[in-house]
Amino acid sequence: MTTPILGHLRKMQVTLTNPVGYTLKLLNGDSEHAVAMNPLIGHPLHLRHTGLINCIACGRKTSKSFQQGYCFPCMRALPECDRCIVQPEQCHFAQGTCRDEAWAQQFCMQLHYVYLANSSGIKVGITRGTQIPTRWIDQGATQALPIFKVATRLQSGELEVILKQHVSDKTHWQKMLKGAAEEVDMPACRDQLLALCHTEIEALMARNPGDIQPLSDDGGVDINFPVSLYPEKIKSFNFDKTPDIKGLLQGIKGQYLIFDDGVINVRKFAGYQVELRAL
Repeated sequence: MTTPILGHLRKMQVTLTNPVGYTLKLLNGDSEHAVAMNPLIGHPLHLRHTGLINCIACGRKTSKSFQQGYCFPCMRALPECDRCIVQPEQCHFAQGTCRDEAWAQQFCMQLHYVYLANSSGIKVGITRGTQIPTRWIDQGATQALPIFKVATRLQSGELEVILKQHVSDKTHWQKMLKGAAEEVDMPACRDQLLALCHTEIEALMARNPGDIQPLSDDGGVDINFPVSLYPEKIKSFNFDKTPDIKGLLQGIKGQYLIFDDGVINVRKFAGYQVELRAL
């Protein structure tokens, strides 16, 4: 790819292959460029931010991006930007204060899964069924195991609150990018965690009869990422401070491009117009 490609970034699309397959999406008006990234590993790559940022929801030009791609008005107005997206136990639909009830019916009132993942260590998380295994790949997890299936996002959040008393609910991204997590016995971790939380989980299930289903070992996955060399130290690139990024692409993990002298979170800069060139 010697001819540069210009477009607005979106988070990389992923496929669960061995290793994970990555496609970088660049939008330019009504056209879309889909760049297969795995073949570029081991080659020099140049990403240049032009200075233009457009909101991924409404398309308006913005001088600053919020919550991975939104302009300020959309960040304040859209339900997908509300606090309860990251704290689902505070569901606004249940409180009668949802920004868009039709959106909530489509995205929150559907099957969700509570899972354990091994990214920078064991963590608990939640995701819609339609986002398995994408969610795990985006977090850089090398192992994942769904442990509950629930009827709504609120219920998944309530379960997560119980479980995160004993296990982290966050990925330490710097540690995740330094190498593959040490392999663990995921079913054993699940069983130990559920034993610790048995009373609280039983009470939640009693309040939501039939809506919360514990899962067996089926559905667990191992994930291998296309990384030829992990960095010893993590230096994070930021298009707002460094519009030109050049280097040898050494791998991809989560939503990060790993260069020989730094990493960049592609998802963080959704809506940024960039020029991509393989050198």
